[in-house]
Amino acid sequence: MQGLPTIILVGPMGAGKSTIGRLLAAELKREFFDSDHEIEARCGANIAWIFDVEGERGFRDRETLMLRELAGREAIVLATGGGAVMREDNRQALRERGTVVYLATSVEQQIRRTARDRNRPLLRQGNPEQVLRDLFAKRDPLYRATADLTVRTDRRGPKAVVNEIIRRTKRLSDPLDLKA
Repeated sequence: MQGLPTIILVGPMGAGKSTIGRLLAAELKREFFDSDHEIEARCGANIAWIFDVEGERGFRDRETLMLRELAGREAIVLATGGGAVMREDNRQALRERGTVVYLATSVEQQIRRTARDRNRPLLRQGNPEQVLRDLFAKRDPLYRATADLTVRTDRRGPKAVVNEIIRRTKRLSDPLDLKA
Protein backbone atom coordinates (compact mmCIF):
# COMPACT_ATOMS: atom_id res chain seq x y z
CA MET A 1 0.00 0.00 0.00
CA GLN A 2 3.02 2.29 0.00
CA GLY A 3 2.17 3.40 -3.55
CA LEU A 4 -0.88 5.32 -2.34
CA PRO A 5 -0.51 9.09 -2.02
CA THR A 6 -0.98 11.10 1.15
CA ILE A 7 -4.61 10.80 2.19
CA ILE A 8 -6.28 13.91 3.56
CA LEU A 9 -9.63 13.63 5.35
CA VAL A 10 -12.04 16.56 5.28
CA GLY A 11 -15.57 16.84 6.58
CA PRO A 12 -17.70 18.27 9.35
CA MET A 13 -17.19 17.78 13.06
CA GLY A 14 -18.48 14.39 14.10
CA ALA A 15 -17.86 12.76 10.71
CA GLY A 16 -15.18 10.52 12.20
CA LYS A 17 -12.05 12.08 10.69
CA SER A 18 -9.84 11.38 13.70
CA THR A 19 -11.12 7.87 14.40
CA ILE A 20 -11.08 6.81 10.76
CA GLY A 21 -7.77 8.56 10.17
CA ARG A 22 -6.05 6.63 12.96
CA LEU A 23 -7.41 3.30 11.70
CA LEU A 24 -6.53 4.14 8.10
CA ALA A 25 -2.97 5.10 9.04
CA ALA A 26 -2.53 1.88 11.03
CA GLU A 27 -3.84 -0.20 8.11
CA LEU A 28 -1.51 1.56 5.67
CA LYS A 29 1.41 1.57 8.15
CA ARG A 30 1.72 5.34 7.95
CA GLU A 31 2.01 8.24 10.32
CA PHE A 32 -1.27 9.87 11.32
CA PHE A 33 -1.68 13.57 12.01
CA ASP A 34 -4.75 15.46 13.19
CA SER A 35 -4.29 19.15 12.39
CA ASP A 36 -6.37 20.29 15.39
CA HIS A 37 -4.37 18.11 17.79
CA GLU A 38 -1.11 19.35 16.30
CA ILE A 39 -2.21 22.97 16.80
CA GLU A 40 -3.14 22.23 20.41
CA ALA A 41 0.21 20.52 21.04
CA ARG A 42 2.16 23.46 19.61
CA CYS A 43 0.13 26.07 21.48
CA GLY A 44 -0.18 24.20 24.74
CA ALA A 45 -3.88 25.07 24.75
CA ASN A 46 -7.07 23.54 23.44
CA ILE A 47 -8.98 24.82 20.42
CA ALA A 48 -11.73 26.37 22.58
CA TRP A 49 -9.15 28.47 24.45
CA ILE A 50 -7.51 29.57 21.19
CA PHE A 51 -10.94 30.65 19.87
CA ASP A 52 -11.64 32.55 23.11
CA VAL A 53 -8.30 34.38 23.11
CA GLU A 54 -7.54 34.83 19.40
CA GLY A 55 -10.98 34.52 17.85
CA GLU A 56 -11.86 32.32 14.91
CA ARG A 57 -9.60 34.28 12.56
CA GLY A 58 -6.57 33.74 14.81
CA PHE A 59 -7.31 30.04 14.97
CA ARG A 60 -7.78 29.84 11.16
CA ASP A 61 -4.41 31.56 10.63
CA ARG A 62 -2.75 28.90 12.81
CA GLU A 63 -4.69 26.20 10.97
CA THR A 64 -3.49 27.41 7.55
CA LEU A 65 0.15 27.28 8.65
CA MET A 66 -0.31 23.82 10.16
CA LEU A 67 -2.08 22.45 7.07
CA ARG A 68 0.72 23.65 4.80
CA GLU A 69 3.32 22.00 7.00
CA LEU A 70 1.49 18.70 7.46
CA ALA A 71 0.18 18.35 3.90
CA GLY A 72 3.75 18.79 2.67
CA ARG A 73 4.82 15.51 4.28
CA GLU A 74 5.06 12.35 2.20
CA ALA A 75 2.73 9.35 2.49
CA ILE A 76 0.80 10.25 5.64
CA VAL A 77 -2.84 10.29 6.69
CA LEU A 78 -4.05 13.74 7.72
CA ALA A 79 -7.34 14.58 9.43
CA THR A 80 -8.24 18.25 9.07
CA GLY A 81 -10.50 20.40 11.19
CA GLY A 82 -14.07 20.87 9.98
CA GLY A 83 -13.47 24.47 8.89
CA ALA A 84 -10.20 23.87 7.05
CA VAL A 85 -11.96 24.21 3.69
CA MET A 86 -13.21 27.73 4.41
CA ARG A 87 -10.08 29.31 2.92
CA GLU A 88 -9.33 28.91 -0.76
CA ASP A 89 -5.59 28.64 -0.14
CA ASN A 90 -6.22 25.72 2.24
CA ARG A 91 -8.41 23.96 -0.33
CA GLN A 92 -5.78 24.44 -3.01
CA ALA A 93 -2.95 23.19 -0.77
CA LEU A 94 -4.91 20.08 0.17
CA ARG A 95 -5.82 19.27 -3.45
CA GLU A 96 -2.21 19.71 -4.58
CA ARG A 97 -0.64 17.56 -1.88
CA GLY A 98 -2.72 14.41 -1.65
CA THR A 99 -5.92 12.54 -2.28
CA VAL A 100 -8.68 14.38 -0.46
CA VAL A 101 -11.49 12.25 0.97
CA TYR A 102 -14.69 13.93 2.13
CA LEU A 103 -16.19 11.99 5.04
CA ALA A 104 -19.82 12.94 4.59
CA THR A 105 -22.32 12.54 7.39
CA SER A 106 -25.79 13.80 8.23
CA VAL A 107 -26.46 16.62 10.67
CA GLU A 108 -28.39 14.11 12.79
CA GLN A 109 -25.29 11.92 13.06
CA GLN A 110 -23.18 14.97 13.91
CA ILE A 111 -25.56 15.87 16.73
CA ARG A 112 -25.31 12.37 18.19
CA ARG A 113 -21.52 12.30 17.95
CA THR A 114 -20.90 15.79 19.37
CA ALA A 115 -23.66 16.00 22.00
CA ARG A 116 -21.33 15.64 25.01
CA ASP A 117 -18.22 17.26 23.55
CA ARG A 118 -17.54 20.61 25.25
CA ASN A 119 -14.38 21.32 23.24
CA ARG A 120 -16.18 22.49 20.09
CA PRO A 121 -16.25 26.30 20.17
CA LEU A 122 -18.70 26.72 17.31
CA LEU A 123 -21.28 24.57 19.14
CA ARG A 124 -21.13 26.71 22.27
CA GLN A 125 -23.01 29.52 20.58
CA GLY A 126 -26.76 29.20 20.22
CA ASN A 127 -28.67 26.08 19.20
CA PRO A 128 -26.14 23.36 18.27
CA GLU A 129 -28.47 21.73 15.73
CA GLN A 130 -29.02 25.03 13.92
CA VAL A 131 -25.30 25.81 14.03
CA LEU A 132 -24.55 22.41 12.44
CA ARG A 133 -27.22 22.93 9.76
CA ASP A 134 -25.84 26.39 8.94
CA LEU A 135 -22.26 25.06 8.81
CA PHE A 136 -23.38 22.19 6.56
CA ALA A 137 -25.05 24.61 4.14
CA LYS A 138 -21.85 26.69 3.86
CA ARG A 139 -19.25 23.93 3.95
CA ASP A 140 -20.73 20.93 2.12
CA PRO A 141 -20.19 22.51 -1.34
CA LEU A 142 -16.59 23.32 -0.35
CA TYR A 143 -15.90 19.78 0.88
CA ARG A 144 -17.30 18.38 -2.37
CA ALA A 145 -15.31 20.82 -4.52
CA THR A 146 -12.08 19.96 -2.66
CA ALA A 147 -12.48 16.17 -2.49
CA ASP A 148 -11.34 13.53 -4.92
CA LEU A 149 -13.67 11.04 -3.21
CA THR A 150 -16.78 11.28 -1.04
CA VAL A 151 -17.42 8.50 1.46
CA ARG A 152 -20.54 8.32 3.65
CA THR A 153 -19.97 7.51 7.33
CA ASP A 154 -23.56 7.35 8.63
CA ARG A 155 -24.54 4.00 10.14
CA ARG A 156 -21.23 2.42 9.14
CA GLY A 157 -18.45 1.10 11.29
CA PRO A 158 -15.07 2.83 11.01
CA LYS A 159 -13.43 -0.33 9.60
CA ALA A 160 -15.91 -0.47 6.70
CA VAL A 161 -15.20 3.19 5.91
CA VAL A 162 -11.43 2.57 6.04
CA ASN A 163 -11.74 -0.39 3.66
CA GLU A 164 -13.75 1.70 1.20
CA ILE A 165 -11.21 4.54 1.32
CA ILE A 166 -8.33 2.15 0.63
CA ARG A 167 -10.16 0.43 -2.22
CA ARG A 168 -11.26 3.66 -3.88
CA THR A 169 -7.95 5.48 -3.34
CA LYS A 170 -6.09 2.55 -4.87
CA ARG A 171 -8.41 2.70 -7.87
CA LEU A 172 -7.74 6.44 -8.24
CA SER A 173 -3.98 5.88 -8.00
CA ASP A 174 -3.99 3.11 -10.60
CA PRO A 175 -7.09 3.32 -12.82
CA LEU A 176 -5.82 0.36 -14.87
CA ASP A 177 -5.86 -1.93 -11.82
CA LEU A 178 -9.03 -3.88 -12.51
CA LYS A 179 -8.77 -5.84 -9.23
CA ALA A 180 -9.31 -2.72 -7.11
